[in-house]
Amino acid sequence: MNIDKQALREVATVATQGGWYIDYDFDVCHESGAFLAETHGDNLAQNAKFIAAANPATILALLDELEHYKSREERVTKLVLDNSASWDALYKKLEAAEKHIAELEARKVNLSKLNVGEVMHMSGFSRDYAEGWCAGNDNAIHEIRTAGIKVKES
Repeated sequence: MNIDKQALREVATVATQGGWYIDYDFDVCHESGAFLAETHGDNLAQNAKFIAAANPATILALLDELEHYKSREERVTKLVLDNSASWDALYKKLEAAEKHIAELEARKVNLSKLNVGEVMHMSGFSRDYAEGWCAGNDNAIHEIRTAGIKVKES
């Protein structure tokens, strides 16, 4: 249903302003006591209550509220549309970062796993140096694996 809100506002503005109520005969009256409308039919009491409740002040308040929310919807829609380009760019960066993380996690680090004798031979036969190097290498392999990085020992 499409309501002509401007036409409704115009008729509500020129209608009798002030409080409306129903009297003992279910007639709609103005707060001054003036007669505004009468109802007939099987549902006259409920119709009279509705007409009195739908007075100009109520209609104008509803139209103002509707206008407020329509304006708010337009502002939010504009904000979303204005930011959608930056959201797209951020989403692309996020996807690229996630892909790069997956690639890094899939890669293996190659570390030499030498025994003390091999290191002694390479270092000029210093046993203390070779043992320290091997312990440090083992510790590095352990820490790298603990960080979730795959290690390929060669």
